Amino acid sequence: MLTAAQLAIVKSTVPLLESGGEALTTHFYQMLMRDYPQVRPLFNRTHQESGDQPRALANGVLMYARHIDRLEALGPLAGQIVAKHVAIQVMPEHYPMVGDCLLRAIRDVLGAEIATDAVIEAWGAAYGQLADILIGAERQQYDAHANAPGGWRGARNFVVVRKVRESDEITSFHFRPEDGGALLDFAPGQYIGLRMVVDGEEQRRQYSLSAPLQQPGQPPQYRISVKREAGGRVSRQLHDAVDVGSVLELFPPSGDFTLSAGNKPLVLIAGGVGITPLLTMLAAALPDGRPVHFIHAARDAGAQAFRADLEALAAQHPQLRNFFCYELAREGDPAPHATGLLNGELLQRWMPATPDVDVYFVGPKPFMKAVRRMLLELGLPESQCRYEFFGPAASLH
Repeated sequence: MLTAAQLAIVKSTVPLLESGGEALTTHFYQMLMRDYPQVRPLFNRTHQESGDQPRALANGVLMYARHIDRLEALGPLAGQIVAKHVAIQVMPEHYPMVGDCLLRAIRDVLGAEIATDAVIEAWGAAYGQLADILIGAERQQYDAHANAPGGWRGARNFVVVRKVRESDEITSFHFRPEDGGALLDFAPGQYIGLRMVVDGEEQRRQYSLSAPLQQPGQPPQYRISVKREAGGRVSRQLHDAVDVGSVLELFPPSGDFTLSAGNKPLVLIAGGVGITPLLTMLAAALPDGRPVHFIHAARDAGAQAFRADLEALAAQHPQLRNFFCYELAREGDPAPHATGLLNGELLQRWMPATPDVDVYFVGPKPFMKAVRRMLLELGLPESQCRYEFFGPAASLH
């Protein structure tokens, strides 16, 4: 339990650590990867090299410390962290490793004169409190997954039963459990964790579930739709080496970016492969007759996935309106509704007439930053706009 003195120490040192944020982030993360190699599979190497992952990890700890006397101000941050941890199976034994490196990095960055024994003790207590909160919440989710119908704990073997090329760069993989047992259902928008060994190294990733559990004429199955990334070790392995009959280890579905119940018009805005979680939201909304405006921005027709599926759904459900924006229009390809980058004028034209809508958007960070800005300029309150990062969380401000 944090004492009042320790709480005051932590809050007073947060600005000092934030001012040296890059130094703390880099030093802390290098130490963690060097001294505890067993945690490396929990981190995406591409995000490590870009600096996104170290920044997200250190910034999350600093944000917690900044609000340590009123944790409710963190909003959805704790839930997002727990969901990501559950998807890749972060365990209680990982927390002391992170804590050890964090405290050493704080001492090194602040220096011995500022980072006294009392400061390190206060930060140790603060980190211990955070670890206890997260471990407790994660344990609840692990137990819930294990005890739910079709659920399981840890990794479970799944067989690839279909592999479908959806576009020039996106391929879908359909999975059924190798044991032939039931499958845990999931909320629209959630993702699933995957564990693979690539070039002798264990890798863990999360991929959005891109279709409902139950599809017409098919037994229950999971589908992920993966973009082949030039530097993506796991995505390239999936595209090049995984085929029908391959067996992969999956962790139970997780994620708190899910479709909320309601009857307001729904606006789903996707950039590129960001379409994947929105497809399950769309499938859940259509049977209720809820008006849906689906906006998909892609580089060109060859890069766009699921256009034919969206058009087929629109033919069956008159309340669905699709809008496609291609950065480039190629001769001979199906025509988009607009060419160039998605902008405020197009968004205003394609949005429902009423501002009383629910908006969900996913895509590359620059795309999401632009969409958020445009939505706010159109007068939509922040509370009606929801988004999720495929990689480490960052600010869209």
